[in-house]
Amino acid sequence: MGLYGFLILASVLVTVALACSDGQCRLLDGCGKDEDCEAGLHCSACLPLAEGSRCVRSVATDLFKMMNDSLPFNKYAFLMTHNAFAIEGGIKLTFSNQEDSVADQLNNGVRGFMLDTYEFDGSLWLCHAPGGKCDATNKFRPLIDTLKDFEAFLSTNPAEIVTLILEDYVKTANALPKVFSDAGLMKYWFPVANMPKNGDDWPSFRDMLLKNQRLLVFTSKQYKEAAEGIAYQWNYMVENMYGNGGMDEGKCFNRGESSPLNDMTKKLVLVNFFRSVPFKQISCGDNTGALINMLRTCYGAAGNRWANFVAVDFYKKSGGGGAFQAVDTLNGKLLCGCDDIHACMCGATSGACTAV
Repeated sequence: MGLYGFLILASVLVTVALACSDGQCRLLDGCGKDEDCEAGLHCSACLPLAEGSRCVRSVATDLFKMMNDSLPFNKYAFLMTHNAFAIEGGIKLTFSNQEDSVADQLNNGVRGFMLDTYEFDGSLWLCHAPGGKCDATNKFRPLIDTLKDFEAFLSTNPAEIVTLILEDYVKTANALPKVFSDAGLMKYWFPVANMPKNGDDWPSFRDMLLKNQRLLVFTSKQYKEAAEGIAYQWNYMVENMYGNGGMDEGKCFNRGESSPLNDMTKKLVLVNFFRSVPFKQISCGDNTGALINMLRTCYGAAGNRWANFVAVDFYKKSGGGGAFQAVDTLNGKLLCGCDDIHACMCGATSGACTAV
């Protein structure tokens, strides 16, 4: 095919792809810009170039518009972003893992955030420092600025709960509690003393709202639970292997710090599904069927328990429903035994499902 023929074909493909516009384009319809897509979708080039951009999901299901909030916290599932702070843009000698801000992630329905906390230049920073040393080449944002985003969201959304998992490199005693206090977040803090032990359920989602205990914070440093009142993650949660080691089809095993996935004394289950080296376009494929297949594999490995959190890179990248659909699948399984939360019949018992 000559250049002229290629241009004609490309023109036809674009014409077909852009048959809708002005907010009328549905899931997987071709699009030219975000405004072409229906609410809850955005225009994303994820498929091969010849297929152009498509409308894909960009917002999580508003779970509690569909289901009640009376069950224990561990009976629900939430989307989590890996290295939520490592946003594209600027010149960094390190990797980026997400494409929009923490504030945007909150508005799009993300409720779990993995943050790497470091000390740098006299204050606390969010850094992506594979060597364990934060410096000017890999720092992203002062921690307090991102914490203020969480405070702004929680203050204006009283029916929401946010979970933070800190990969914690802060050595100065009580520096983390102080910055949370300075950001105005301690009024939402879920106290360690109230966290369940020995396999007991968490309080109900509703009870956590009523008590305004709407911020769960976990640290990777065990001593800080007693010393600073920050919950040690693996006292309460099991987690599969991260990076490429956690993406082998048909395999799901715990990371080294976590107890075995089938440890029933830990009621929260976290499934990681992201590559050791992030790449946005590869995430298009990762955040689709392969992700849901891994959730099913980890269900068996975790003693027939569905995940409460699923952590991904580039959470909006997919060939359709992506990570949002994965969370809909988890909540469908957790709440009514269906393959999608939208299939759960209102008030029905497990297994009563409708077509989606």
